[in-house]
Amino acid sequence: MEDVLEEVVSSDDLKKFERIYNEQLRSSVITQKAQFEYAWCLVRSKYSADIRKGIMLLEDLYCNHSDSEKRDCLYYLAIGNARIKEYTKALNYVRSFLQVEPGNQQVQHLETLIKKKMEKGFFYKLLLV
Repeated sequence: MEDVLEEVVSSDDLKKFERIYNEQLRSSVITQKAQFEYAWCLVRSKYSADIRKGIMLLEDLYCNHSDSEKRDCLYYLAIGNARIKEYTKALNYVRSFLQVEPGNQQVQHLETLIKKKMEKGFFYKLLLV
């Protein structure tokens, strides 16, 4: 599971889904699928600006589109926020997911991983003081 926070999208995938998204953006008709796939790539980028853009696209999908996308959006919102060290937000997304699907072991494991990273960051800050 830790790999999911470390996984980096291939440049080929990012370019492919960015091209599809931008083509649809120019035609003013962006499908949920194109937006989700591009956001999914962005949150797995090695650049925090890309991750933040992916988070914005996922938040838009979550707030403004059908319930079918919400489950996956919550999962990748948690991953994206954890990758940019916004652990409190990441935990909120994990907990929202677990309210809908409390038995999901993958998300439970992600919650544990995020908590460990929070603790690690807290102890690191203490060492700096």
